Amino acid sequence: MRSLAEIQHFPSETKTPTTRKTYDMMTDVKNYEDPRFLNLDNFNEKKRIEAEYKRVNEGPIAEVNNAFEDTNDCPHIRPARMIPEPSAPFEAPTMPNDTCRAISVPDSDNYPRETWGKKAEFLLSVIGFAVDLGNVWRFPYICYRNGGGAFLLPYFIMLFFLGLPLFYMELSLGQFHQCGHMKIWKKICPIFYGVGYSICVILLLVSFYYNTIISWALFYLLASFNTHLPWSTCGNRWNTNSCIVLAPDMDHSLYTNMSKTSATEFFERYVLEIHKSNGLSDLGPIKSPIVGCLIAIMIIVYFSLWKGIKSSGKAVWVTATLPYVVLFILLVRGCTLPGAGGGIFFYLKPQWNRLLEFKVWVDAAVQICFSLGPGFGSLIALSSYNPRKNNCYRDSLVTSIINCFTSFIAGFVVFSVLGYMSHVTKRSIQEIAVAGPGLVFVVYPEAVASLPGSVFWAIIFFLMLITLGLDSTFGGLEAFLTGFTDEYQILRRHREFFVAGLIVFVFCMSLPTTTYGGQYVITLLDEHAASYSLLFVCFVELVAVHYCYGLTRFSKDVESMLGFQPNIYWKVCWAILCPVFVLVIFILSLYGYGGLKLGDYVFPKWVENIGWFVSFTSISCVPAYMVYISIVTACSSRPNWMALIGRDSTALKSDQNVVHMELKETRNGQPPLQPPIPIEL
Repeated sequence: MRSLAEIQHFPSETKTPTTRKTYDMMTDVKNYEDPRFLNLDNFNEKKRIEAEYKRVNEGPIAEVNNAFEDTNDCPHIRPARMIPEPSAPFEAPTMPNDTCRAISVPDSDNYPRETWGKKAEFLLSVIGFAVDLGNVWRFPYICYRNGGGAFLLPYFIMLFFLGLPLFYMELSLGQFHQCGHMKIWKKICPIFYGVGYSICVILLLVSFYYNTIISWALFYLLASFNTHLPWSTCGNRWNTNSCIVLAPDMDHSLYTNMSKTSATEFFERYVLEIHKSNGLSDLGPIKSPIVGCLIAIMIIVYFSLWKGIKSSGKAVWVTATLPYVVLFILLVRGCTLPGAGGGIFFYLKPQWNRLLEFKVWVDAAVQICFSLGPGFGSLIALSSYNPRKNNCYRDSLVTSIINCFTSFIAGFVVFSVLGYMSHVTKRSIQEIAVAGPGLVFVVYPEAVASLPGSVFWAIIFFLMLITLGLDSTFGGLEAFLTGFTDEYQILRRHREFFVAGLIVFVFCMSLPTTTYGGQYVITLLDEHAASYSLLFVCFVELVAVHYCYGLTRFSKDVESMLGFQPNIYWKVCWAILCPVFVLVIFILSLYGYGGLKLGDYVFPKWVENIGWFVSFTSISCVPAYMVYISIVTACSSRPNWMALIGRDSTALKSDQNVVHMELKETRNGQPPLQPPIPIEL
């Protein structure tokens, strides 16, 4: 095997013209942390340079690695494995008029990190993750319940002073440190490493029920491929004597408080069969049609994630764009329906006196937090595949505004149809409007069934729901996968099997939600899986990044990527406003807990205790790891307590102990002495 000197003095005549450029770059860029190597957008080009390096050495890379030794000779270079000096003395090669300057960049792994094929794939993935089913069934209801158009004022205030700063912070963290939500805490503040595990637990708990809701939409989609919609009539085997059909020519005298619409009975007595369950103590058997739909959803998710962002980046071209096409079609159709104007007026009519109610502001803050999705780790994971010079500031503004705009437009789609239903049934919108799954699986299907061409409208509507749900599933599970594959390289090498194992595990844990009493399980998880723990995670992130790692250091990290520091607006939001808002919302959410209800059913106390245990499962990861790492540090021979909170003097001096080489002209025109050159493979 050639020594480093022989490689560097390899005769240029032996290089073919086709490999000369690659070889010159390979010998020039000796550290894979060099910005010229990291900023290569083409992943295949990176792999080609590595392969050329191996060819020149003419031997297994393992032999070179065995000869490496750790060194700290250069304070501006993190410990790297070095090639020993050859027997014949030689001067370390230098580039004239150049010197090394250390700037703050993240620690890279021993492999070129995969990057997005196109910038649009990243934007679509982030938009698809943020825009989910909640934009359709939660925001419109929350808006009209809290003052209509007046609610938009606290909503946008919370967007600019809470949601957007959190969104920008997470995109910046992932892009700068080039790793997922687990490994990043080793670089920022090791004592908060438990936050990574907390996020993983949250992601798993949400996936246990979220995919089942998507399978309901798939069930409806398949049922729509018929000559008439099955929920448009009574007289089916699942209907009762109390069933009525809402239609323009209906006899309104038949409608009583005991009556149930055909769409309601289809959802409750055919799709769910919840009437056969008495609660969590009697879930009943698994429903095979729902399980079949869940299997289909899991297969789609697997083949969208098994190759990482290579596969998911292609899938979002369909799953992230199709909902907007369908939403526009439904908007146009809804606004042309009789009575649509009354529904839209009801949606936007401002009730300014409601702004004096504290609950309205809390609802606005909660809606922003859960709509944009900070705290799930997905924003960190998705942005970690960006080049470090990507403009994440612009990305955060664009994607956040698109997400909120989508919620606003979805309100027009929903309330135009509610206005039509109010016009047809002669009932007030307050009686018709409901929040949650009932809006998209009962109310909207009722309206669709009464339209000409109802089959077509039903197909595109449920297709939109499926794609909205799949995008969020992609983002959540990709965050989980990125966290573990960054931390454990064996999982990265066998990603296909890891993804398969995760999908099988999620499917098995989702089976209780496919039983007759599955909606009771979904209600429990929806309330306790992420509602409280996600706010806790966001608060810990803000404290760890801006008070332990340091707001100044974080601002310099952003400057090294974008060329400018965040202005005073962002710094005040990160350091003061966001932590205060999140903490207040967390406390008020706990204080305002009113138990669990599903329709007229009130969950017993023991079920609520299970719910709090579910919430505590994810929250407890943070203090549990703090106790563990504190004990380990106390038992070590040289405990370094400041390093646990990211304030170690060495880390501060070298700005988190991670730097890369950047060439700079010296003042006197003479190159300085160079330290041994690290080569990482």
